[in-house]
Amino acid sequence: MIEKLSHIDIILVLCQIGLMILFARVFGELARRLQQPMVVGEILAGIILGPTIFGYLMPESFELLFPAKGHWSLVLDGFIQVALVLLLFIAGLEVELDLVIQQGRRALYTSLSALAFPFLIGFGYAIYDPTFFGITDESHYLIFALFFGTVLSITALPVLARVLMDLNIFKSKMGMLIIAAAMVIDVLGWLIFAVILSMIDGNSEKMGVGSTLGLTLLFTIITLTIGKVLINAALPWINRNFAWPGGLLSMAMVICFFAAAFTEWIGIHSIFGAFIFGIALGDSEHMSERAKEIVHQFINNIFAPLFFVSIGLSVNFIANFNIPMILVILLLATIGKVLGGYLGAKAGKMDNVKSLAVGFAMNTHGTLEIILGTIALNTGIITEEIFVAIVVMVILTILVSTPLMRYFLDLNRRINKLRKKKLRMRMDYEED
Repeated sequence: MIEKLSHIDIILVLCQIGLMILFARVFGELARRLQQPMVVGEILAGIILGPTIFGYLMPESFELLFPAKGHWSLVLDGFIQVALVLLLFIAGLEVELDLVIQQGRRALYTSLSALAFPFLIGFGYAIYDPTFFGITDESHYLIFALFFGTVLSITALPVLARVLMDLNIFKSKMGMLIIAAAMVIDVLGWLIFAVILSMIDGNSEKMGVGSTLGLTLLFTIITLTIGKVLINAALPWINRNFAWPGGLLSMAMVICFFAAAFTEWIGIHSIFGAFIFGIALGDSEHMSERAKEIVHQFINNIFAPLFFVSIGLSVNFIANFNIPMILVILLLATIGKVLGGYLGAKAGKMDNVKSLAVGFAMNTHGTLEIILGTIALNTGIITEEIFVAIVVMVILTILVSTPLMRYFLDLNRRINKLRKKKLRMRMDYEED
């Protein structure tokens, strides 16, 4: 007999989704008015709507609206999984391979340094003292250390792009360098996390780790080479023969879901397939900025809020608020990222002040780290305390990245003005 959702289940799911989107919009707009990314407000909305506040103040009402068990939870989880896939798809759309190539060695030095330093710091500390993080199972030490290093090393490309736009340096040489470096870090970070996922028990039941990694690499190479050629050939035909933008949007979603399903089948999380396909599609010469904006609006305003609100629904932030752990993670992330970004920019022949601005830009964390944390929590790699600490670290780095970058950019302008003034004075003196 086929099980169906009951009348009450349907009402419950619809009310849940409606409330989640409503709270996300209200608090997202509040964050925007405070000149912060909307994702900060959406996470806060989930914390308020979840067991941390609503569940604490009105436990019976919370249990009635968000019961721990039932068919509704599977339906809502399905919506959230789709939201995850689509979030990584639009993250991939923002990666421009041509831009990375144009920046050349500077972007390579900055990205590798800003990836390697925090990864090694996080990996080393996690291996040295895993019990500090509550990891007691020795078989999880290596997996957790790899995960922790990866989370500290990733830079939030969507958040960083917004910060650079707010500072009016997005199209400058420094802005392009920062964006290119963040793109490289995103791709390499997800490849590392793909390795971690393949090491988790049960993720590669039908094939070994070697086969999974080999197929992952093959999928990535084919999608970004042959796949990109096929996309370039197909997009003009789709635009001519299908209603725009509906046809393009539909076909993009179809291939995105198939790519996600393939990587899930080979033992890597579905979001990796969506991310790689997003890179291939976004890098196509026939994928216009207007089309990208339509996709972004569709996903960011409907699906993304469901994921970010769900973060607060599943974890009690007060009960799992471990101040020493939060401080350690925040300190390790900041030291690794700022130092790595600074040294990479210096290797690319930038001056000290600009290099510091790049370093603090690289320390902007965001969506991807929370997604990684959610997957790690669901698969048992980390505890709820670690997850809460990661979310708090992400929010704090977002809040401080803009003012710190603005400070060093203003300092750089003042230094340049002073240098020009001294140069003019010297020239006037020599003329006299």
